[in-house]
Amino acid sequence: MNTAADIKTERRKLIAVAMELIERRGKLVSNADLAAETQSSRARIDAIFPGEGELFDAIIEDWFAPDVAIMEEVVASDLPIQRKFYEFFARRFRREQQRLRDDPDTFALYLELGEARMEDVRGYIDLADHYMSELVAQAQAEGHFAGLTIDAAMSLINQMVICYTSPRVLMMLGDRLTEKKLAGIIDTIFAGLSGEDGGARGVSELRLA
Repeated sequence: MNTAADIKTERRKLIAVAMELIERRGKLVSNADLAAETQSSRARIDAIFPGEGELFDAIIEDWFAPDVAIMEEVVASDLPIQRKFYEFFARRFRREQQRLRDDPDTFALYLELGEARMEDVRGYIDLADHYMSELVAQAQAEGHFAGLTIDAAMSLINQMVICYTSPRVLMMLGDRLTEKKLAGIIDTIFAGLSGEDGGARGVSELRLA
């Protein structure tokens, strides 16, 4: 009889084979493809990945697992809040940047597959926002981002750091994105992000000086 640990180990091995097969073929693979590749029975593969799309869900989970670990570690840390924000974005950016450098074609392939199945990826985007909301709440407790709701602060910050969180933009800009520049963005966010009108809003028309 297979124990839960045996099944978990087998599941991990099958996910690795499926990812290798995806990279070789350049497209998603099915349970039938995985059964043929591993010379396993279809019934066995279906027992481990029973639902429609569960194999792809498992691959997504494997892809994002290190990011989830990074976010959990940073949020739970005792770093100063400004450094927490930097580490929250920098550690994931560093990981994705290295993935891109190591194998640009595979990186582009998984990006394409993820965009085609965005409904399956959405949960991890929402999870990142959840952890970020905790950081925003911690920052506001220390007096930062005055006059903004958590959602408003998150929306502004996400737009300011999107170059470092979007795989598509990362591919476009490549080495022009650096951790030093990211640190400058985070410092700028903490230097002045608030709900106050600093003078940029409210202009209805331009007039000659």
